[in-house]
Amino acid sequence: MGIKKKIKVIKESDNFWAGLLRDLLFTLMVFTIFSSVSYIALGRFSPMVAVESKSMAPHLKIGDIIFIENVDRTEIVTYEEGKKTGYSSFEYYGNVILYKRKGSEELPPVIHRAMYYVDKGDPMWPGGPAAPSAGYITKGDNNETNALYDQQGSISYLQPVRKEWVIGVARLRPVPLLGCLPLTVKGNLACFNT
Repeated sequence: MGIKKKIKVIKESDNFWAGLLRDLLFTLMVFTIFSSVSYIALGRFSPMVAVESKSMAPHLKIGDIIFIENVDRTEIVTYEEGKKTGYSSFEYYGNVILYKRKGSEELPPVIHRAMYYVDKGDPMWPGGPAAPSAGYITKGDNNETNALYDQQGSISYLQPVRKEWVIGVARLRPVPLLGCLPLTVKGNLACFNT
């Protein structure tokens, strides 16, 4: 039997296994197309991340899915620059960035706003200590849970976010609640504690 006949048999068969094979091939095709389009548009095969905490409320909520554009494809606009030019994203000045906490691949990444950029030796905030390296000073938008810069607290204590730690910039509108499923599977029940 030729390959065309085998494909026709599988395509038209009512057999459970043939149907399962068709479904798997269709899913693989959709995944491949989505990944390819994502890579072309945003520079990442997997451009979506789920918001895991209230730190970015009210602009981003727990369980929101956000799309991340690869940092190599864009310029980061800080809150400071955005305020001067009028540029905003997610209803506030500057860009929301996804970065590796302390540069680690082992720790979950952080989704916070880039407030301003400091050079090595600059004070990290007014009256603050000198920056040990150049990088971004970051902060969550929620002033109740994140009253201080990340560099003043435990998130990135006394460490500006170096450019090489930045994974990407948040783009597009968030998709509400879609991230609750992957968060719950990972054991994060934050979606149910709000």
